[in-house]
Amino acid sequence: MSVFILRRLLQSALVMVAMAMIVFFGVHLVGDPVYMFVTPDMDQQDIENVTRALGLDRPIWEQFWLFMVNALTGNLGQSFIFGEPALGLIIQRMPATLELAFAALLLAVVIGIPLGLYAGLYPDSLGSKTIMAGSIVGFSLPTFWVGIMMIMVFAVMLGWLPSTGRGDTVQVFGIHLSFLTLDGLRHLALPALNLALLKISLVIRLTRAGTREAMLQDYIKFARAKGLSRSRIVGVHLLKNILIPVVTVLGLEFGSLIAFSVVTETIFAWPGMGKLLIESIQQLDRPIIVAYLMMIVFLFVVINLVVDILYSILDPRVRLGDRGQ
Repeated sequence: MSVFILRRLLQSALVMVAMAMIVFFGVHLVGDPVYMFVTPDMDQQDIENVTRALGLDRPIWEQFWLFMVNALTGNLGQSFIFGEPALGLIIQRMPATLELAFAALLLAVVIGIPLGLYAGLYPDSLGSKTIMAGSIVGFSLPTFWVGIMMIMVFAVMLGWLPSTGRGDTVQVFGIHLSFLTLDGLRHLALPALNLALLKISLVIRLTRAGTREAMLQDYIKFARAKGLSRSRIVGVHLLKNILIPVVTVLGLEFGSLIAFSVVTETIFAWPGMGKLLIESIQQLDRPIIVAYLMMIVFLFVVINLVVDILYSILDPRVRLGDRGQ
């Protein structure tokens, strides 16, 4: 296991360096942030002073080298707009995004797995066909449109739930959490459901496919022949095996929940990293954009490693220990 982890850590470091190069040069091809600070009364000398103050007067390769050297110490640049470390601003907004992503993942598991199990165990029933039709709708509807419809129905027309912000929060170890208060849960409900909709559909279809395949396997037939109850067969033998691909996919999808929560956070004014990214793009605040993208890459790398380890725990046939490959 230790050799596997060391190998993966080395691969992860190479991925981080490659992605840092792609992100840095890609972001610097878009727009010129200097003109965000230029006023009509400035002359050419003033513009050059602004460029020098932002560190954009150096050649692009020199800027990248300085960025990589500073990144080793945790410094991903200084925000042009806020005048604060970009990584610090990202970390300040991270708890809100992680809370939203975890809530969406929990909804996907709690709703998707039972519905997928039912659809797989009773494939010809009306309920199963309705569930599968609903999953197709969940895949098809755009997130921004669903979010707007949710606000119109539940916030404007019915007045049941608030449409923006995090509501009341509780500070735990210096981190503000909204799910520990009733008002925070009410604010979390709509954005979490909106973000989870696509993942619920994905989990339903994965669980149904795994159930249909597992029901034909010999170990299920043997369990039936032993006279085990249906609930024990499903809860112990079947569920444990179909969870392997579900956990693998959900681990990767958790990274996408964080990365692509931008739309949901913008619609519901959720004060997370995604909303900060949109504001930074509008203002061409390059350090924050680069810091955000590098943080997302780092999270994906960590999540992939954790998923591989969990996969080996769930499936004893998989051995991630010392292998000569």
